[in-house]
Amino acid sequence: MTDNSNQPEQEGTTPTKPQSRRGLRIVLIIVGLAVLLGGIWWYYRHVTYGQYMQTTDNAYVAADSVVISSKVAGYVEEVFVGENEQVARGGALVQLDLRDYQAQAQQARAQIAATLAGADTIRSQVAEQDAAIRQARGQLAAARAALDLANDQVARYRPLAATGAEPREKLDQYEAQARQARAELVAAQAAVAAATARRGTLFEQINQTQAQADAARAQLETADLTVESTLLRASKAGRVGDLSVRVGQFVQPGQRLMTVVPVRAIYVTANFKETQVGLIRAGQSVRLEVDALPDLEIAGRVVSISPGTGAEFSILPPENATGNFTKIVQRIPVRIGIDAPPEVRRLLVPGMSVVATVDTRNAAGELEEISSRTQ
Repeated sequence: MTDNSNQPEQEGTTPTKPQSRRGLRIVLIIVGLAVLLGGIWWYYRHVTYGQYMQTTDNAYVAADSVVISSKVAGYVEEVFVGENEQVARGGALVQLDLRDYQAQAQQARAQIAATLAGADTIRSQVAEQDAAIRQARGQLAAARAALDLANDQVARYRPLAATGAEPREKLDQYEAQARQARAELVAAQAAVAAATARRGTLFEQINQTQAQADAARAQLETADLTVESTLLRASKAGRVGDLSVRVGQFVQPGQRLMTVVPVRAIYVTANFKETQVGLIRAGQSVRLEVDALPDLEIAGRVVSISPGTGAEFSILPPENATGNFTKIVQRIPVRIGIDAPPEVRRLLVPGMSVVATVDTRNAAGELEEISSRTQ
């Protein structure tokens, strides 16, 4: 009785085994076809697209920040900006105490005035010296005329004295007068030469005072520039960061006071491996993923490629010619411009981590062409 009751169940279950096996084969075939098609699609995608996508997570948002420091020393009188504040180009940042430098400028102006007054005094002396030269020349002419008269007297009385028509004493008197006139002529000539030389000396003094005035003007220009340098201005528009200056603080030339970050002119510096840059070219499109904005993809473009690896521009470049050598894959910085609207740009600040993917498909085949040309 037990055998009769189990027989229908066995008869009912035996026909389902072939059907289940057939269904399993169909499922396996479908899965195999799906895997095959997926593999084909993946290979096609890799050959036509994936192998040309160069990606690195060693990328960061950057900006050409400007460190604000003073050219001159002094006490801080006023700070016009606060931390993280937006400033325009040329905007006032810090005012130093300028009283000492204003006094130096005033001293230079006084020196210029005194030098120019001295030059005017010497010019008046030149006019007086011209009159003295004219007077000396007149005296020279008179002495020359007196000498000529004395020589004529001697020439006229010498034959008379020789014949006895005139006394010898008178001839001696005229000869003495001639000698005196000759001496006076020499003195007059010396006076003219001295007066003329004095005039040249005065002009040299004028040139000297002019040089002193030019030096004082240079000092005044330097003092004025120093006064202007006491007001620190922003060389470019941006936001203030790392503000360390305080009112009343004494600052030295070159001391770091703050940093102006041009947040509207940000870009991305991506450090690609040297094995990735073979097809990277300026102008190629880039997809940027910022860690701070995980659900947002930002478009970019390659602006330029560094002329050397990062190690070449480090403070201590590696020297591989000495000691043991271990090969390390080098990184080459690539500058990427950000093509994003203003509402996205204001969310980005320098230092943010980025994943950059460069589309190098437009350079596909270049390496093969170069290789074929060199062979």
